[in-house]
Amino acid sequence: MTIDSVDSLISCIQEVQRSPKVKEYLVLGEGSNTVFVEDYPYFVLLNRIKGIELSENDDQYSLTVGAGENWHELVTYCVERGIGGFENLALIPGTVGASPIQNIGAYGVEIEKFIDKVEFLDTATLTIQTLAKHECNFAYRDSIFKRQLPNSRIITNVFFTLPKRYDFVIDYGPLSALIKPSIKDIYNAVVAVRKSKLPNVKVMGNAGSFFKNPVIDKVHFAALQNKYHDIVSYPVDQNHVKIPAAWLIDRLGFKGKRIGDIGCHVNQPLVLVNLGNGQGNELLKLAREIRDSVQSEFNIALENEVRLMGEQGLVKL
Repeated sequence: MTIDSVDSLISCIQEVQRSPKVKEYLVLGEGSNTVFVEDYPYFVLLNRIKGIELSENDDQYSLTVGAGENWHELVTYCVERGIGGFENLALIPGTVGASPIQNIGAYGVEIEKFIDKVEFLDTATLTIQTLAKHECNFAYRDSIFKRQLPNSRIITNVFFTLPKRYDFVIDYGPLSALIKPSIKDIYNAVVAVRKSKLPNVKVMGNAGSFFKNPVIDKVHFAALQNKYHDIVSYPVDQNHVKIPAAWLIDRLGFKGKRIGDIGCHVNQPLVLVNLGNGQGNELLKLAREIRDSVQSEFNIALENEVRLMGEQGLVKL
């Protein structure tokens, strides 16, 4: 079922609710963060609600964006108009509606920084409601829509506020080499890096970073640092640091490893790719092997960022 307006969304939900055999349904934007490891027998709703409304005052830009808009196209739209804030998040796959669910982020910026409120359909009452930023329970790759309200709240529009005066975030990875960059410079650098490190989904099937970067306490990190002097970390708060999952996976020799036609990408082991005719059971086997190996070697529990769906709905890794 394809949704292109609030009215069509309500009609689709009503049809699903009337069906006596349907246990559940799935809402997708572009499906870039979802992998079907088995046949999914229920309704799939494709969110294609479009529209971009832009206004401004002396201090900020305000954007109201339909959930079905492509995320990277929105970033490009802003960069071309000299509107800054989103440039670090260029080339992240998916739709605008997925951005608050996942609290997408890259190169030191997370989308919660710019969200004002999120509009959604309450599927129980079939009414349009909103949650302000502080009500969304944003966390690292997490939100109230992902944990507490999956499918009971379907995002229709996202409201963003982007200040006209702000400091560029260029202290992360390759961006630190930029000298007095413009918005377009940062955008171009991020696009170039992502294209060089990540496989094109249109050429090689993948869902981007498979695991979240784990956050551990500094005591745990100090113990690891004594054993692995080159371990990489980024500060989170006074007591915690974030470890790149790719570093952990690469350290264990998984880069390029494959099970059947599913493998770790040769340039970025955090990305699991379909090398031909990959099967769901092969993906689960490799992902679980990675998870268990990281747990055994580093005492770190990896959590999958990619949503896995099967015959009974959500599949736990």
